[in-house]
Amino acid sequence: MKASRLAATGAVAATAVSAVIVLSSPAFAHVSVAAEGTAAKGGYAVVDFKVPNERDNASTTKLEVNFPTDHPLASVMPEPMAGWKIEVTKSKLAKPLELHGEQITEAVSKVTWTAATKDSGIPTGYFEKFPVSIGALPENADELVFKAIQTYSNKEVVRWIEVQEDGAEEPETPAPVLALSAASEDGHHGSTAAENADAKTENAAATTEAAAGDSSDTTARVLGVVGIVVGALGVAYGVLAGRRRSDA
Repeated sequence: MKASRLAATGAVAATAVSAVIVLSSPAFAHVSVAAEGTAAKGGYAVVDFKVPNERDNASTTKLEVNFPTDHPLASVMPEPMAGWKIEVTKSKLAKPLELHGEQITEAVSKVTWTAATKDSGIPTGYFEKFPVSIGALPENADELVFKAIQTYSNKEVVRWIEVQEDGAEEPETPAPVLALSAASEDGHHGSTAAENADAKTENAAATTEAAAGDSSDTTARVLGVVGIVVGALGVAYGVLAGRRRSDA
């Protein structure tokens, strides 16, 4: 009797654990977005859309990311990716934006990545990152919401478009959200490609100077040692010459 009760209790526990795993799986395996470094308000950033393949019988063959219309971005440039075709869709703006002194009347509203071949998608058990350079980031928002649509090779479509409500539990298919940080007090909005290149150049120059300094120190030390050896040989020669004269 006790054995049967224990078996029944174990079965119920196992079922409960399985239910928890099934229900909680979307919370830790969904399409998300994160910045490479800092995504500061008013600046530019490179962000990665991370896409896991959650199916064991199909590969991910398409990703559509919709860009926010309430905070349109004047500059959106996806990075080329081997095995993927990239399509950038632009839409006319109700209110023009200003970028580097120029009026921008349209902005990117969607970027679509499609697997170039049937073997170039995201296979089961893997994820892939889709990098995009974006800016200028809004100064009057704390986050940006990117609604995404994931398509599998078996034609299944998962819409990651649910917006998280304050105080509510995380939705089953949440939309990717990018948190924005405050700009620094000196007005610096984050590093640019040119600044990164300058930093690399400065580091290379510093390395070269350090190497040159080390080389000079090494040369001086070698010459000092050679001088000591030559001096010692000269002294020894003098002593031997003196002895020979004394013997003569």
